[in-house]
Amino acid sequence: MAVTRPTDKSDKARSAPRSRMTGPQRRAQLIEVARGLFAERGYEGTSIEEVAQRAGVSKPIVYEHFGGKEGLYAVVVDREMETLLSMVTSSLSDNRSRYRVQQVALALLTYMEERTDGFRILVRGDRTSNSETATFSSLLNDAISQVEHILAGDFERRGFDPNLAPLYAQALVGMVSVTAQWWLDVREPPKEVVAAHLVNLCWNGLTRLEPEPVLVDADYHEATPATVHPQLRQRVSSDGDDDAGN
Repeated sequence: MAVTRPTDKSDKARSAPRSRMTGPQRRAQLIEVARGLFAERGYEGTSIEEVAQRAGVSKPIVYEHFGGKEGLYAVVVDREMETLLSMVTSSLSDNRSRYRVQQVALALLTYMEERTDGFRILVRGDRTSNSETATFSSLLNDAISQVEHILAGDFERRGFDPNLAPLYAQALVGMVSVTAQWWLDVREPPKEVVAAHLVNLCWNGLTRLEPEPVLVDADYHEATPATVHPQLRQRVSSDGDDDAGN
């Protein structure tokens, strides 16, 4: 009588056919793999061979989907630009200046937090030999143009010189973007605290800074308990003691 050997689960796993990805699924996978490599090594340091190896496919499959490394890079950058531009543009839709600045700062910080690889690609700004691929700087130029238009209208309504709007737009967008890039490396204090302090400086100026600013909701109610980071709180306290001593 033949003895039946119990079937091992690993045997079933080995014998089970692997489910094949659909075309769109494979394309999405290749984009994600390439995004990580481009962020880590840049355009020149990334090869189609390595993209294929990490994705577990042959090189011809990558060429079939994107035509080559330049096409793959362009798709990765376009996807990131579309995501970031959508987040920033939607944050500019509100017509109240303080809330708008807050939402723009939060949109940029959130994108950087959730899609760090994509942001590093945009900031790196690699150029391919035959195309001018969009970069973070081009996004900033778009944001500056939108902010300039918004500020010009605000200035006219308030009796200020609208010709100064480009200067203020450069200053505001530059302050937010540079601070956001610094935060990408340190990741502290939390993004809500960073956004609150950016709005504090933009809205109140250095002479009227609030010691512990908080974010607000759309109705200007305090929405986030963005307390001051311990290091900032200590600095504020020591500055206050110095002033009192003087």
